Amino acid sequence: MGKKKRSDTGYDYMILVPTILLIALGLIAVYSASSNLAEHRLGDSYFYLKKQLAFCITGIGLMIGTRYIPCTLYGRLAYPLLFISLLLLGVVLIPGVGRKVGGACRWIGLGGISFQPSEAAKFALAVYMAYSISKKGKDMRTFSRGLLPHLLVAGIFMGLIVLQPDLGSAVIIGAWTLIILFVGGVRIYQLFCLFFLSVPVLAWFVWQAEYRVQRWLAFRNPWEDPAGNGFQIIHSFLAFGSGGIFGAGLGNGKQKLFYLPEPHTDFALSIIGEELGLVGVSAVIILFGILIAGGIRSGLKAKDLYSTYLAVGLTSFIGLQVLINMGVVMGLLPTKGLTLPLISYGGSSLLVTLTVIGVLLNISARS
Repeated sequence: MGKKKRSDTGYDYMILVPTILLIALGLIAVYSASSNLAEHRLGDSYFYLKKQLAFCITGIGLMIGTRYIPCTLYGRLAYPLLFISLLLLGVVLIPGVGRKVGGACRWIGLGGISFQPSEAAKFALAVYMAYSISKKGKDMRTFSRGLLPHLLVAGIFMGLIVLQPDLGSAVIIGAWTLIILFVGGVRIYQLFCLFFLSVPVLAWFVWQAEYRVQRWLAFRNPWEDPAGNGFQIIHSFLAFGSGGIFGAGLGNGKQKLFYLPEPHTDFALSIIGEELGLVGVSAVIILFGILIAGGIRSGLKAKDLYSTYLAVGLTSFIGLQVLINMGVVMGLLPTKGLTLPLISYGGSSLLVTLTVIGVLLNISARS
């Protein structure tokens, strides 16, 4: 009997191994960062750990399931997925349906579970872009068939997300759109023009909201308001600074003790930096680097252009979110409520990320 083809069995360990290690590290980080907070708020130090573990088990099930679903199926469902995502983004804005947290209406409550439609929207947008770009081929170099229709679709998504309001996620989608259009063959000068036109629009949105202006000022000099807008990033700096090379030891961090707000979500990497030091943060960066390289490699080896664009698009979404979260917690970007994939506490992000990784595993297996 002949040797089995790679498409018949097996997993791409360049994608799978860093994913599992990041999940494990995330569970440790979530428990360490949230145990005191959960004990104080809810009387159960394991509360966030148990919920995150449930999300992980569900997410791994989704990853395994999507590993065996042909990625071409998503292409055939590109337009229904797009419509459903847009519908959910609209529904979340309806008073009484969308769940408001911290002044933003970004979640839909389903029983005791909250779901963030913008996370699923990223997946639907990646599928649509991959399907559309692969069908248009050389027409992507024209403005009317290449840039304009894809820009309009991405713009509608961004507009609905800005209304939540969630300017940061809209900026991620905008940056991602430029990347995937570049990969798809849109002319460089068109992308440059689009980028330079978007800068004043972004500045306008920032200056329209006082809290965004304050975040920008805190980013420029957090010590001007150390007890207010600069509080969070200053304590993130303290966490990284006190961690040193090897860290204070797992569980021995001080910034999670009601200094750094919500340390188990957006600023989970700060707690890793304090407790595991430069070594721990470097391990996280290396694992994400391997995962992203594996996702791009699966796209470059794919059998068809649709799979290539889908793999590159999905991997780019993960990579952008990692870069922006790390940039925020290290003070390189203004503060933005964005989780670190696979590490931070949060069901919507974790479930969608593991679903995406399952798709990447399927594309790699078919290569």
